[in-house]
Amino acid sequence: MSVVQDYRRLLDKQLARVFDTQQAALEAAAEACAASIGRGKLAFTFGTGHGSFAALEMFPRTGTVVGFRPIVESTMISFHRVLGDMGARQYRFIHSQEGYGKAILSSHQTDAEDSMLIFSHSGINAVTMDIAIGAAEIGMSVIGVTSVPHSSQVPSRHSSGKRLFEIADIVIDTGAPLGDAGVAIDGLEHSVGATSTSVAIAVGQAINAATAQKLVEAGKQPMVMVSPNTAGKERANQQNDRNYAELWRRLSSR
Repeated sequence: MSVVQDYRRLLDKQLARVFDTQQAALEAAAEACAASIGRGKLAFTFGTGHGSFAALEMFPRTGTVVGFRPIVESTMISFHRVLGDMGARQYRFIHSQEGYGKAILSSHQTDAEDSMLIFSHSGINAVTMDIAIGAAEIGMSVIGVTSVPHSSQVPSRHSSGKRLFEIADIVIDTGAPLGDAGVAIDGLEHSVGATSTSVAIAVGQAINAATAQKLVEAGKQPMVMVSPNTAGKERANQQNDRNYAELWRRLSSR
């Protein structure tokens, strides 16, 4: 049997489970984001490590809505070189430093009418929990995209003792397994084939699309990023420049 097909079946199962069981949470997340964006505010997205990929995909990406605002610190994403500047050991240290998340949050001048969408497979590390707790204290709607099966089996690494699924107002459970990777190979001790990033990105795009729908239903026209990699490049660039101007308007009003 092919390991490639094993992985496909695993990912298919994970995606089907999320969209079959988390529909209400996905709709609630989109409602919260649409409420913020519809008021001229922002729906922030946050992640560290591989969770930052899903946060970054929320804007500016073709098909995404103006009003989503990724918060991604370079100290907690650029560790792909492993060794040297911004390596894996630095990341492992920095994302465990309590207080750093509060400093990040304060630099974005958030307010109670904003939303915070956090992507974290484990939902236990200090910076992630700083962001979640800080956003909740401000009064923001906090949405957690996390693995409850994983998170519920490991202790928090934050002084609050809390995990993301215990703080978020809305929890979207990815169902990704403890340890993330889920494909076993005979003769190999550790499983391969992580699913959490793929599922998180799919969840994020579903929320983004549903947010657009809810804005339209509320009589508000969302501004959407369009692809310039088509025959209509000039028109696409003009549209996207308007999108960037609208984002700047929202930021400069703070």
